[in-house]
Amino acid sequence: MRLNKEQYRQWEHKKVTLLGMSGVGKTHISSMLRGHNWFHYSGDYRIGTCYLDEAILDLIKEQAMKVPFLRDLLRNDWIYIRNNIRVNDLGPVLSFVGKLGNPELGGVPLDDFTQRQAQYRQAEIAAMRDVPEFIRKAQLIYGYSHFVNDAGGSLCELEEPSVFELLAESTLILYIKVTTPEEEQKLIDRARSDPKPLYYRPTFLREHLGIYLEEQGLQYAAEMIPDDFTRWIFPRLFHSRLPRYEAIARDYGYTVTSEEAAQVRDENDFNALVEMAIERHGK
Repeated sequence: MRLNKEQYRQWEHKKVTLLGMSGVGKTHISSMLRGHNWFHYSGDYRIGTCYLDEAILDLIKEQAMKVPFLRDLLRNDWIYIRNNIRVNDLGPVLSFVGKLGNPELGGVPLDDFTQRQAQYRQAEIAAMRDVPEFIRKAQLIYGYSHFVNDAGGSLCELEEPSVFELLAESTLILYIKVTTPEEEQKLIDRARSDPKPLYYRPTFLREHLGIYLEEQGLQYAAEMIPDDFTRWIFPRLFHSRLPRYEAIARDYGYTVTSEEAAQVRDENDFNALVEMAIERHGK
């Protein structure tokens, strides 16, 4: 979707997809816009509450059945388990994805990890394909004037061009780019201090898993300390994603910097940010 600044300004029902690494401010901006009559569509929330809901519950129940007290309660239907996923707290989704490594240290075996990665990829694709329908619902059912798609940080990894084409047809894509070494290091340090489960392209994972095992003198993924591997791979994942984001923005959307996005305080600031990106793209 290509607009000039005046067309965006006059756009009665604005529809924007925010794209970028986790931590650049997509959810913060989306949550702020929700208070200004924007429908906040969270891709990860949709994944957790719809496409991976049953898989997450099955995993939780599988663990609960290993505890005799809980097993009896579940088998007799005396208790039930449900997800309590929130837009700002996607813990159950992260727990399902898990971290690759030694199962005795909380890691996920390689075969299981690979399967969960594939499930997550399909769920993210499905969640993004739901965007046009939720644009319709946001207006007709919930009465919101505008729509913001808070896309997951792994969107650029999907290798599914039809998803980007659909989003570009339905929304204006705005890529929030990390542009300074300081901002880049801040995201990397944050990820290393609190390593979280991540989605990896299969070819990327195979290549870097081999490098890590060789560097550490290990033979199998089951020997790895999960947090150590996640800390090691994140900077490499970060830098591998940058050209992918930039290609999407070049082909389908517009770009702003994370520093510029950090200055957004309200709807007026956000619209001014988008207009600046549009104007800059046209030069």
